[in-house]
Amino acid sequence: MRSFVVAVALSLVLGAAPVFGQAGQPAGAGASQTAPAQPAAAQPPRPFPENQKVAVVNFQRIEAESAEGKAFNAKAQSFIQQKQTQITEMEKKLAADQMKQQQQQSVLNEQARQQLESDIQRQQKEIQRFRQDAQEEVQNLLRDLQASFQRKLLPIIQQVAQERGIHLMLSFADSGLVWNDPGIDVTADVIKRLDAATPASSAPATSAPASGTPPPSAAPGTSTPPAKPQPK
Repeated sequence: MRSFVVAVALSLVLGAAPVFGQAGQPAGAGASQTAPAQPAAAQPPRPFPENQKVAVVNFQRIEAESAEGKAFNAKAQSFIQQKQTQITEMEKKLAADQMKQQQQQSVLNEQARQQLESDIQRQQKEIQRFRQDAQEEVQNLLRDLQASFQRKLLPIIQQVAQERGIHLMLSFADSGLVWNDPGIDVTADVIKRLDAATPASSAPATSAPASGTPPPSAAPGTSTPPAKPQPK
């Protein structure tokens, strides 16, 4: 099983594209194109063949679709974004000092020039060291998350295998599998059981409603009745 977004995570720490981002379509790119055909209706899952002793499971799909996988990926993404923000702030300070060095070269005295040059060199070393440390921290976090995920996932896979009498379980991505009957794919069952065993606190938090959303109306009978008119 591959670890969570390892390649993307490390490239982000080094200043590449955002995590989990998908390449967006350019504005207006689809305006002159033919509308895509409607997707075919989803087919019901094939039943697991009777007396079948071999099954496949898609670990990448489990990581992407299960509540546990989404929570772990969100934690990794948050940590990586924090490190990227720190690197960006350090680079901004360095760029400002380099600009100052170029623009004020002729007006700074010798001592000030040497001090500024020393500060720039120090910042460059600090950024390089920070990147190396951040990369190691990300690797450690991903390794810990992966180990935790496997500790929760593998017993469920074993349970599914025992209940169905499966003797051999293949990883969809790592086994060199070219084709399989959809009926022997037990991924959906594993995700369902993993979600059922996952506490609600592990699921990704839902976003709060927009500030402009009106509050829900009061329950019947809870509003204050209007005051009675005073007698004349």
